[in-house]
Amino acid sequence: MATDPLDAAAARFRSLESYRVTLRTVDAAGERMVIRYAWRRPGWIRMDFVDPHGGTVMIHDPHARRVRLLPFGPDHLPALSLSPDNRLIRSPRGHRVDHSDVGTLLANLAELLAHGSASVPADTEVAGRPATVIEIGAVAGVSVAGVHRYRVWFAQDTRFPLKVQSFDENGGLIEIVDMSDA
Repeated sequence: MATDPLDAAAARFRSLESYRVTLRTVDAAGERMVIRYAWRRPGWIRMDFVDPHGGTVMIHDPHARRVRLLPFGPDHLPALSLSPDNRLIRSPRGHRVDHSDVGTLLANLAELLAHGSASVPADTEVAGRPATVIEIGAVAGVSVAGVHRYRVWFAQDTRFPLKVQSFDENGGLIEIVDMSDA
């Protein structure tokens, strides 16, 4: 893996045309979510919710800057066209569909790093895959998208993030996101 995992991951992301991953998240309260997620340049996003809200589909169109919400699946009405910042489709933490891709994560990591520091990369494994883990945290009083510190595991072969933990300024866990099937 490159000397700087974040730069290597950003370079790899810039070369991608698309990716698919299953997002498995757990928040600080133990609430779990499973989403089949697909991204395609220049920012098309499809989210198929498995749990909760099984069957719900959201599709972000970057050209129209709209999100098509299919609450009962792609073959059932109604279909709603909403702005990406509509509160009906924002997560409880305020996440927006149009800011949910790995590129946004990498930009947030870079912004935190610009106001803080990173740990020395360490070799480890995630789901049996060789990975490199780093922690990036900001100085006191600085957060990006509500996050003060991240711990990120990057696959050594693809440089794709396999797992992300986010923490608030008090060190409290905000969320764990597992993408180890990437």
